[in-house]
Amino acid sequence: MDNHYNILFLCNENSARSIIAEALTTTLSHGRFTGYSAGAKPSGLVHEIALEMAKSMGYPIQLLRSKSWDEFSREGAPKMDFIITLCDTALAEECPIWPGHPSTAHWGFPNPADSKIGDDEKISQVFKQVEMGLRNRIELLIDLPFETLNKLQIQDKLHSIHYSS
Repeated sequence: MDNHYNILFLCNENSARSIIAEALTTTLSHGRFTGYSAGAKPSGLVHEIALEMAKSMGYPIQLLRSKSWDEFSREGAPKMDFIITLCDTALAEECPIWPGHPSTAHWGFPNPADSKIGDDEKISQVFKQVEMGLRNRIELLIDLPFETLNKLQIQDKLHSIHYSS
C-alpha cells in the first residue's frame, strides 16, 4: 500500500450512513484517504440531513449522490484499499468481487433515514449518534500505522475498530 488509500462504504440504500462516512473520511484524513459510498439497492436520493452534515464538514455536496456499488466493480473504477459495510442488510448481500482484494470489515449502524424511528427530533438524534460513531471509527482507522502493518494485521485492525469504539 502507498500513502493514499481509497475506502468504499456500503449500505443498502446509499442515502445516509455511507454518505456521512464518505464525507467524514475525506475531510478528517486531510488527503490521506478518499472516501466513497455506494449501495446494494440505492434509493437514488441522499437524505437532506446527511447533506447538511457533509456540508458542515466542508465536503463538496455536489459530489454526493446515491449510487450502486456496481460502479466500483467496473473497469476504470478507483481501486479500493478498504471496503466497509455499515448495515446488516448490506452485510447479508452478496457483494461483487472487488479488484485488488481490498481489506473488508463490517461496522453496523442503525439506518437514521428509517422513517419508523420517530419524529424529526428523534431522527436528527439518530443521525448525530451515527455520525459520532462513524467519526470515532474513522479516526481510529486514519491513525493506524499502515506502513508497519501487513495485510492480515490491517484486516484484524479493521475488525477490531468496530468493537473498540
